[in-house]
Amino acid sequence: MEKIPMTRAGHTAIDEELKTLKSVERPAIIKAIAEAREHGDLSENAEYHSAREKQSFIEGRIKELEGLLSLAEVIDPTSLSGAIKFGATVTIVDEDTDEEKTYQIVGEPEADLERALLNIKSPIARALIGKEEGDSVEVRTPGGEKSYEILSIRYI
Repeated sequence: MEKIPMTRAGHTAIDEELKTLKSVERPAIIKAIAEAREHGDLSENAEYHSAREKQSFIEGRIKELEGLLSLAEVIDPTSLSGAIKFGATVTIVDEDTDEEKTYQIVGEPEADLERALLNIKSPIARALIGKEEGDSVEVRTPGGEKSYEILSIRYI
């Protein structure tokens, strides 16, 4: 199996979600199923079917998170420097609109554009890997070609 690169923060967040699912969500859904069973006929018991569906989702998510953690390769960005690589926090400027954006390049499971966490497999991240401050990169996006200049690279 291929290792999944992950930052320490991403690993911690996944581990916390797993602990919550196991210690809070799982016992709560087991209790909800038991209560729904007490209402009688299970074939027409919407509460029971809803609780079982939620249990199925929770168990699936637990397996998914355990799988991610077992394949995780935690990379500490603070120990890195130089050209852009996994874990870098990069500030870029769109050469057409002068709009600045700052992203941290992270592993797929922890990527979240709303929090400026960019998936290492995304077109922008792939274009940035190996580049230096001041370099210009061309990125083929679903919206067309974009040009960005790299303003800064930090490993925090």
